[in-house]
Amino acid sequence: MTSPLPESGAKLEHYVSDAPYDPNSIENNEAEGPLAHASQLRLMWYYFRQHRLALASGIFLVLVYISILFSEFLAPYNLHTRHTDAIYSPPASVHIFRDGSLVRPYTYGQTMTLDMTTLRRNYSDDLNDVQPLRYFCRGDSYHFWNLFETNLHLVCPAEGGQLFLLGTDRLGRDVLSRTIYGARISLTIGILGVLLSFFLGVIIGGLAGYRGGIFDMIVQRVTEVLQSIPSIPLWMALATIIPLTWSPLLVYVGITVILSLLDWTGLARAVRSKLLSLREEDYVVAAQLLGADSTRVIRRHLVPGFMSHLIASATLTVPGMILGETALSFLGIGLRPPITSWGILLTEARSINIIALYPWLLFPVIPVILVILAFNFLGDGLRDAADPYK
Repeated sequence: MTSPLPESGAKLEHYVSDAPYDPNSIENNEAEGPLAHASQLRLMWYYFRQHRLALASGIFLVLVYISILFSEFLAPYNLHTRHTDAIYSPPASVHIFRDGSLVRPYTYGQTMTLDMTTLRRNYSDDLNDVQPLRYFCRGDSYHFWNLFETNLHLVCPAEGGQLFLLGTDRLGRDVLSRTIYGARISLTIGILGVLLSFFLGVIIGGLAGYRGGIFDMIVQRVTEVLQSIPSIPLWMALATIIPLTWSPLLVYVGITVILSLLDWTGLARAVRSKLLSLREEDYVVAAQLLGADSTRVIRRHLVPGFMSHLIASATLTVPGMILGETALSFLGIGLRPPITSWGILLTEARSINIIALYPWLLFPVIPVILVILAFNFLGDGLRDAADPYK
């Protein structure tokens, strides 16, 4: 049954609001979606949160990088503390139950016997020597960031006891403490290397993609040559240039520069390809007609347009830097003691016999794997979030 037609001149009913449009109103946001007026940064954050693995990796990396600020506090022992009576001591087990009851975490003391046939030290738990762990306790002294001297630690062994959660090395040094200290070098060398590589890649790749011509051809040939050379031999050749008389700080800077000079090519190519597609856009042509020079056009109009992609690429570059430092130090041509990094710690396990007898010396490879995986997952999440409409 059809409704009757309205009389001539009657006012038609309608449901369109004649109120002024408010883009921030709840009704408009519900009608158009929660991201209808979101900024690019908010869009990236929204889509990044949907990538659960990338979000968890980002939180993990933030916690790891915060921990390197307090390495001395987190490590049970000082970096150079030696226990000559506990050389190659195996990892200690932490127990929380005793006689069927839940008790304060503790370890057992160890007794060492020397096998005169193989000259191997054999350790066994002394069940009568219970050593409860101490927290926020006093232990080895250290200079916190060279500001003041203190001896406060998060976890300490019992009074007169020992605590080697990851065992000790050939000099009786705690592997866990040295791994915590080594994180400061291995993680920061990746960040500093990426910053320098990022700067070179954006500048060289940006000029090549924007100006083109002979400069672009030279840059492409140089990147092809560098990328065709095997990484390890090239690293070894450049690392041997560093004089043996240099201080540990200069060696650290030198290794960072070497890794950066060899890793800018991939980022430069990514920047070049983006600029080739963006330099013909209308807003770029308008900036050129208004008299903007090449540097301003690249810095103010082109680079911000794909900065999110650059951040994702840089995130994926950090693992390569960490692996490069680890490989150089493992080969003995990178950082040298007294600097301690994960690569230097792994030099203790270069022998098959050492690995077979003392496998806990390979424990420093675990944080390397975890950090590399976390950076890769984080880079994947940032890459997907950078272009949510793809």
